[in-house]
Amino acid sequence: MSTDQTVTERTSLRHRLWLWLPDRVDRRVMVAAWISFITEVIIIGTGGAVRLTGSGLGCEWPLCAPDSLVPVPGMGLHSYIEFGNRLMTGVVGLAGLAVLLLVLRMRRTRRDLFVMAVIVVAGILAQAVVGGIAVLTGLNAWIVGFHFFATLALVAVTAAFLVRAKTEPGPRELAVPRWYMILTHVTTLFLAVTLIIGILTTASGPHSGDSAIVRHGWSAEVLAHVHSVPGYALFALVAILTAVASFQKLPTLRWAVLLLIVLVVQIPVGVYQARAGLPALSVGIHMILAGLATAAMTALVLHLKRPIAHA
Repeated sequence: MSTDQTVTERTSLRHRLWLWLPDRVDRRVMVAAWISFITEVIIIGTGGAVRLTGSGLGCEWPLCAPDSLVPVPGMGLHSYIEFGNRLMTGVVGLAGLAVLLLVLRMRRTRRDLFVMAVIVVAGILAQAVVGGIAVLTGLNAWIVGFHFFATLALVAVTAAFLVRAKTEPGPRELAVPRWYMILTHVTTLFLAVTLIIGILTTASGPHSGDSAIVRHGWSAEVLAHVHSVPGYALFALVAILTAVASFQKLPTLRWAVLLLIVLVVQIPVGVYQARAGLPALSVGIHMILAGLATAAMTALVLHLKRPIAHA
C-alpha cells in the first residue's frame, strides 16, 4: 500500500469519526451526561469512605506505594479503600471526557454545553492534583474541605449540563416573578453558607481521614449548632419557594419539590449525627445528600428562565 493511500484512508477514518459525533443533543449525549453526573455523586461517597474509615493516608502520592501504582501485599485495607477512590476518579474522568468528545462537533451551536464539558474535565484533573496535595500535606483540614467543596461544584456543573441539554439555546427571559427569582438566589446563598459551615464542622470533628491525626481548634459541637441556623433557614425558604411555585404553577415546581424532599431527609440525618457524636455512616449519608441538594438547587435556578422562542 502506498503512502498516499495510507494517508487517504486515515483522513477518511477521521472524517467518518467526525461525522459519527452528534451535531445536536441526542440519546448518546444524554446517557453520557447522566453517567457523568451519577459518577460525580458516587465519588462523594467513595471520597467520604476514605475519610470516614481513616484511609486518607492509605496510599502515597502519586504512586500508592514506592515503585507501585497499586497497593502491594502488607499495606492493609486502608490502602485498598484509598486506591478504590483513585480508581473512581478515573471513572469520573472518563465519563467527563466522553461528554466532552460528544459535544465537540456542536461546540459552536451549543457553546454552553461545550464550555461546561470543558469545565468538568479541567475540574477533575485539578481535583486529582488537590487530592495529591491533601496527602502530601498530611490531610490538611482546609485542603480536604476544599476538595469536597470543589466536588460539589462539579456536581452542580454536571447537573446544569443535564438541564441545559434539554432546553433550546439562545436568548432567555424570566419565567417567574422577579421577586421569586431574587428569593431563589437568596436561598442559593443560604445553601452555600450551610455547606461551608457543614464542611468546617466535619473538619473539626473526629473524622480527619487518619487515626493518627487529631483535629484541634474549633469545637465541632458548637459548629454543629451554628450549622443548623442557616440549615433551618434554607428549609423555610425552600418551603416558601415550593408553595408559591405550586400555587402559581411555575416551571420551578418539580425542582423545588425535589430539593424540599432532600432537605426533609437531610435535616433528621444532621440532627442525629450531631447528637450521636458524628457516626461515620450518617456523616457519609449527609455528604451525599449535600451533593443531591446542590444538584436540585442548580436545576431550580436554571428553570427561572426559559427560551424566548418558547415563551
